[in-house]
Amino acid sequence: MINQYMTDTITAIATPIGNGGVSIVRLSGANAFNIIDKMFSSHNLTAGKIYHGWVMENGEKLDEVIVLPFKAPNSYTGEDVIEIQCHGGVYITNKILDLTIQNGARHAEKGEYTKRAFLNHKMDLSQAEAVLDLIHARTEKFAVTSAKNLFGKLSLEVGKIRQEIVDLLSRIIAAVDFPEDVAEPEYSYLEETIEDIICKINHILSFSKSSNVFRQGIKIVLAGRPNVGKSSLFNALLNLERAIVTDIAGTTRDVIQETLDIDGIAATIIDTAGIRDDKNINKVEAIGIDYSKKYVQEADVVLFLYDLNDGFTQEDKEIFDSVQGKSFIKVGTKCDLTQNKDEDAVCISLKTGENLDILKQKIKSAVMSQNLTEVEFVTNQRQQKALEETKNSLINALIATQNNEIQDLISIDVKSALMFISEVSGEVITDDILNNIFDNFCIGK
Repeated sequence: MINQYMTDTITAIATPIGNGGVSIVRLSGANAFNIIDKMFSSHNLTAGKIYHGWVMENGEKLDEVIVLPFKAPNSYTGEDVIEIQCHGGVYITNKILDLTIQNGARHAEKGEYTKRAFLNHKMDLSQAEAVLDLIHARTEKFAVTSAKNLFGKLSLEVGKIRQEIVDLLSRIIAAVDFPEDVAEPEYSYLEETIEDIICKINHILSFSKSSNVFRQGIKIVLAGRPNVGKSSLFNALLNLERAIVTDIAGTTRDVIQETLDIDGIAATIIDTAGIRDDKNINKVEAIGIDYSKKYVQEADVVLFLYDLNDGFTQEDKEIFDSVQGKSFIKVGTKCDLTQNKDEDAVCISLKTGENLDILKQKIKSAVMSQNLTEVEFVTNQRQQKALEETKNSLINALIATQNNEIQDLISIDVKSALMFISEVSGEVITDDILNNIFDNFCIGK
């Protein structure tokens, strides 16, 4: 599998498909310069220069382009790379892609460019995963923190910890293999060193929850009976007419969602069908209600809405009871139509805008109260698992040290820790894990 990746010349469109000013078709591999030579009006290209000319097909000019050649190892993938900047457009971009295939390239798989960069030691695995985070970043804060991993912040810290484990293991093994020449390290030294390494791993892991929230975002679900103002509030929070609003009960049949940036956290606002028990509702609305209940259970924050004008009904109570135990905000709507008040709720009018700013501040506080910390290290679940396994192995080594077990046995757990921490940067990795990571990339990156 790796041999194929290292020998084929691949091609893909590196920009989103559609009409635009410029599209980029990227070639990477040993045959890249030969392929461009067959289809470009200029020949014998030199790396480091920018070429203007025409893509040719059967002696006819197809498109006026800019070509950027890169020679290995000075490229993103570490291979010979050709980037063709053509006019943006579905037909012309795909036509140039087809020409590169006709002239000897094969279509790249998902994430194959970054995979080659990893295999060619242009970046380690945590940096490759940072590329994916940057592509999918929905807020400025997460993009900035992901960029830290791209330039090696996590790699550097993990590399230091890995080296400490290597040094520790080396001292133990040297004493085991050459007992006449090398004295065993003191058990007090082993204990102190292992505890120090565990402390450093715990520091990185302390940012795990915040990392996951910044990556995955927060789900905020609007729940309540039909016609209590959920869709109107949804539109007001987004400041656009996204959901259909009528006075007909059951207007919203499906789940509608959009994303807002709340202080650097991607908050997905989800409008749901009104929840009610009525034998006369049709099958479509019933499915929508089932979806509503499901999303309420999966929500990080629930906005429970009820109509102040109607008062707190039995149906409202049943829905309200279902959100207990979750982070929720109780919202009384249509306060402009009644004198009814509720000290436990944010009473709003979506018609006049009364207290809407107060509700927005409550939502912001609910999002920021998800036990979040300022992120120093961004980790994903794969990296967190590898670090947890590293820590567990070191804890076993620490217990063995405290029990004064023979150091040959202690070294087994230290070796295990070294293997697990090497998974973070990719020194030790299986093909299955590698393929799973890069399958999440888009084609062309």
